[in-house]
Amino acid sequence: MKDYIVRALVSDSVSVYAGITTKTVEEARKIHHMNPTPCVALGRTLTGAALMSRTLKGEDNTITIQIKGDGPIGGIVAVTDAHANVRGYVHNPFFDLPLNEKGKFDIAGAVGRGYLNVIKDIGLKEPYIGYVDLVSGEIAEDLTYYYASSEQLPTAMNLGVLVGKGGHVQAAGGFLVQLLPDTPEDMVALVEERVSSLPPITDLIADGLTPEEIIDSLFHGKTIQNLGTCEVAYRCNCSRERMERNLLSIGKKDLLEIARDRKGAELHCHFCNSKYNFSHEEFEELIKELI
Repeated sequence: MKDYIVRALVSDSVSVYAGITTKTVEEARKIHHMNPTPCVALGRTLTGAALMSRTLKGEDNTITIQIKGDGPIGGIVAVTDAHANVRGYVHNPFFDLPLNEKGKFDIAGAVGRGYLNVIKDIGLKEPYIGYVDLVSGEIAEDLTYYYASSEQLPTAMNLGVLVGKGGHVQAAGGFLVQLLPDTPEDMVALVEERVSSLPPITDLIADGLTPEEIIDSLFHGKTIQNLGTCEVAYRCNCSRERMERNLLSIGKKDLLEIARDRKGAELHCHFCNSKYNFSHEEFEELIKELI
């Protein structure tokens, strides 16, 4: 099944986004050579970012999720544009932890205690930055709390990644439900009941359910208006030209310091592991641009 997100309106009072991200998360696993626990953690965060991308209004808008805790993963970064093109990384992709008492991946233990930032660049003079303490480290609960605390939006989010034998991603996806202003109390109660009683999202995806069918499982019997679909993909926007701009941004003094050893330098993209080599001569040309 291809990776995509469906956006829908339920009974004119609830916005819902549901998506499959299996191939996207598997691509991230291969790029970063991640062990299962960090793969699940990053996969949940990338899926959350992809779902959140569908709430953006402008073509050039972006969302960055930063999670920093005192657990062995160190930190998680995920970025999305308005078209659910996502990229991300974890600080430590090579550790692993035993399963927790529920037999699940111990993402809370991997993340530890810390905080979550959501940075929204929506075309204003300065980006909007929301900051919350982690409430569980399980990612979905933390993003749900972010919406309630920073945006005052009643929200339910469910994110899941199923890793099979050999470490390959077998199923990944999730849903995001947000109540619109003046949602009737009976609909609020129905959302709470349906969200809490739904089987694990990875079970539904592994069974072959589409995003449309996941939404129908959540709101069966209600009027569901499909507002469109969007492909999800792992895409990095790095390039040699972008790396050159990064080098120029550090200033003439630091460039001269690097150029002094006449060895050049290698720049590494954290998001896709691409490497860009710059020779001593290329450094000298960059320095000339700053003169």
